[in-house]
Amino acid sequence: MTTDRFADQWAETDASVWKVKTTSAASIKPVAIRWLWPGWLAKGKLHILAGAGGTGKTTLLLGLIATITTGGRWPDGSHCGEPGNALIWSSEDDPADTLVPRLAAAGADLNRVHIIQGRINTQGDADPFDPANDIALLRATAHEIGGVSLLMLDPIVSAVKGDMHKANDVRRALQGVVDFAEQNLCAVVGISHFAKGGAGSSPADRVIGSQAFSALARTVLVAAKQENSDMRVLARAKSNIGTDDGGVSYNIEPCDIGGGIEATRVTWGGVIEGSAREILGDVEATEEERLDDSDDPAGALRRILSTGPLTGKDAKQLMTGNGYTQKQIRNARERLSIVTARSGFGSDTVVSWSLPQALGDVTHFRPADPMELLHARVEANVGEDEVAL
Repeated sequence: MTTDRFADQWAETDASVWKVKTTSAASIKPVAIRWLWPGWLAKGKLHILAGAGGTGKTTLLLGLIATITTGGRWPDGSHCGEPGNALIWSSEDDPADTLVPRLAAAGADLNRVHIIQGRINTQGDADPFDPANDIALLRATAHEIGGVSLLMLDPIVSAVKGDMHKANDVRRALQGVVDFAEQNLCAVVGISHFAKGGAGSSPADRVIGSQAFSALARTVLVAAKQENSDMRVLARAKSNIGTDDGGVSYNIEPCDIGGGIEATRVTWGGVIEGSAREILGDVEATEEERLDDSDDPAGALRRILSTGPLTGKDAKQLMTGNGYTQKQIRNARERLSIVTARSGFGSDTVVSWSLPQALGDVTHFRPADPMELLHARVEANVGEDEVAL
């Protein structure tokens, strides 16, 4: 009776009164994440690309846009698939002397890149484009150009109308960006900066402004540059939809595109293993913090793997126990052309390492036997009194 009376009261109330709508989980069909760059950029999701000044974040992202517009290869060697369109909004770089030359240097299909330069009404009145207010207008734009694979917002803080340090302001402001990504099945990448004094802390927490930026983004990518070197790295600092570790190295190089026009472009290096904190820690360490390579980390890694494959975790544990940095371990892997193989899924994924001659047996690695680890450390010239199992 009480339920019926409540229903009657609801029917008599004003239509402006709202109630909660729910959907049974059983009626929702599960779908897989739709990747643009598998593991890195997802269709319909918001991403943050952050780093300190001088890391070449804009040039890096323009390089990825070149891959999208040409259907080329991603930095990890995977194939992009069919070409797509890109939208670019930048308040910091001039299209004519910076953005277009860099896109050309990267080999982008310029016909597929559309640079936002303002808004216009039916009377022909023009105004600057304001990402804090005008994101909804991009729906029509996306339809007119035949769909959008990626929207670049540089900087992402320009989409925030209120205080970028207040979580509620950031969440309200970025909801329109999140909606655009979902409605257009488009990867949105917002460029941001690192807050000062955050070196050594969690990379995702170093993004300037409220932590809501990192919380709303499904993936946070971070970039860093080695002091007094051209060496740079791109790493996954956080992902709610995939793996949140690993990275790739890259450099920014000058390029003459003709007509006396100088530009810069990204050149990609190798894939890097490890967490974002480890990867950035290696690159951002001072010279005093880096160990001398004269003790040949490649030789130590060869001895460790000489009796057969090991899990990557155990191999790295042995190397770090011997005093080698993550950078030295990566260099040793590259010098030895270490073969890696994955087994399992998700949190149960196991990566094995083996020397090239063990290629035929890379899927069968040894369990982490404590005595074997002890002997391997001794073989790597570490005293037994220094080993802590």
